[in-house]
Amino acid sequence: MYKLIAIDMDGTLLKDDKTISKENFDAIQRARKNNVKVVLATGRPVKGIEKYLKELNLIGEDEYAVTFNGAVVQTTTGNHIMAKTLMTLEDLHYLYNLSKELKVNIHAHTTEECITPKSSKYSVLEAELNSIPLTEIDFDNLNENTTIVKVMFIDDEKTLDRVIKALPKDIYEKYTIMRSMPYFLEFLNKNANKGTGVKLLSEKLGIKQNEIICAGDADNDKHMLKYAGLGVAMGNASDNIKEIANFTTKTNEEDGIAYVIDKFIFNKDI
Repeated sequence: MYKLIAIDMDGTLLKDDKTISKENFDAIQRARKNNVKVVLATGRPVKGIEKYLKELNLIGEDEYAVTFNGAVVQTTTGNHIMAKTLMTLEDLHYLYNLSKELKVNIHAHTTEECITPKSSKYSVLEAELNSIPLTEIDFDNLNENTTIVKVMFIDDEKTLDRVIKALPKDIYEKYTIMRSMPYFLEFLNKNANKGTGVKLLSEKLGIKQNEIICAGDADNDKHMLKYAGLGVAMGNASDNIKEIANFTTKTNEEDGIAYVIDKFIFNKDI
């Protein structure tokens, strides 16, 4: 029996208009009543998913979220951090210098805000998407106690295509690197990813690996799909994610999460 389902947000739980369908909402509530722990696993900070947590009734000291692509695992109220895998200022300065060399925009997340040496429409979008402050600040003069959760190269799709090809080969040994959207390239601590986040949470909750479902659609979901007892790709997922998955469900526009819950948690013949 599955006891935990970790669900990605954009392109998975959310429809293209960023809403949760009634079918997905109802299925999640049925799973919760059946003592299945429902966890949102996202690249966003907890502030960026707060309205969805409230909508799904997932606010509480015994409710959890995997945020910042697994760098932070926390309760959904009280902001009690159960596990964190952060970056250093040295990482930020290295990536900042690289961004100048590659001529690409950059910003970083602290636990409270998005910071950037030069604001762009992509940083504005990130701040608005996550309901967090955006602060323009010189990265060379940051307070030494600044907490860096993740760093992002942010630019138009063609620019990021070029930048990815030009990245130093050894950079993949230093960081977890993922393209979460066409215009977002994320750098995290080498040990941080959604799979690690789900693993840390499940161990604290005493839930076995084979009792976990993870569902997603994009590159930043691959680690948790590999870790899960049942890794689920959305019908709209990229081909490499479908290859990793144990099962491909319907698309995010076709209530794919509800389909998974009904089929694998309630064993409905659908």
